[in-house]
Amino acid sequence: MKISVGYAFLPKQMSLRTAAVMDHFGVGFETGRHEIAEKLELPIQEGDVVCFTGESGSGKSSLMRAVAGELPGVVNIDALDLGEAILVEALGQSFEEAARLLSMCGLGEAHLMLRRPTELSDGQRYRFRLALALAQQPLWIMADEFTATLDRTLAKVVAFNLARHARKTATGILLATTHEDVLVDLQPTLHVRCALDGPPEVTRYERKKKASALATTCGSVVGPSPTGRISLGGITAVTASG
Repeated sequence: MKISVGYAFLPKQMSLRTAAVMDHFGVGFETGRHEIAEKLELPIQEGDVVCFTGESGSGKSSLMRAVAGELPGVVNIDALDLGEAILVEALGQSFEEAARLLSMCGLGEAHLMLRRPTELSDGQRYRFRLALALAQQPLWIMADEFTATLDRTLAKVVAFNLARHARKTATGILLATTHEDVLVDLQPTLHVRCALDGPPEVTRYERKKKASALATTCGSVVGPSPTGRISLGGITAVTASG
C-alpha cells in the first residue's frame, strides 16, 4: 500500500498579519502545503497490529485515517454509539462472552458491568467503546489517541489484552498514540513513527509469541494479594515476578 497525505495550511482569506507570517517564514502560495507522507510504502497485511506514534501535530492520526480509508471493514471506535443499555446487556453476546470482552477491556467488576455508559468516567467509556468494537468482530478496528485517557499501568494491560485478542482472531488493529510505552505490550507487527520535520519511519516486525512483562487474566481480585496480583479496574494483572 502506498499512501500520500498532506494538507494546505494557507488561510482562505489573507490579512496583514497572515501576510506578515508568510513573509517572515518565507512561505509562498506555491509552498503553503505540509506533506505528512508522500508515496509512503506501508507493507500492511491482514490481521496486522499497526501502531502510529509521534508527537502531537506530527500527522499520525491523519496518516492512520488515510490508511483506514484504503482498508475494508474498518470500525472506528470513536464513531460508535454507546447507547443507553447496561454494559453487560449492550454487547449482544451471551453473558460469558460479554463478561469476557468487558473484563478484557478493564470493565470486569460487577459495579461496572451493571452501569450505563452515562455513568462511566471518560476512561471507562473509552474502554467500553473498545469492547463494543470487539463485539462486532470487524476485519479492522481503528482507535485514535489509544489509551490517552488511561493511567499508564492500565494502558499497558489493555494494550496487551487487545494484541492477544487480535492474534487469536486475526483482527487487524490500527492505533495512534503519543505513548510509546505501550509498544512492548502491544507488540505491533508494523510501527509507523511520524515526525514533525521529516517522513515517517516504518518498521515491520515478525510476529512474536513472547509474553509481556504483564501477564493478564480476565476477572479481578480485591486489592493486592500475596500472589502479586493487583486489581486494575476489572483486569487482574500479574507481575512477572508474581
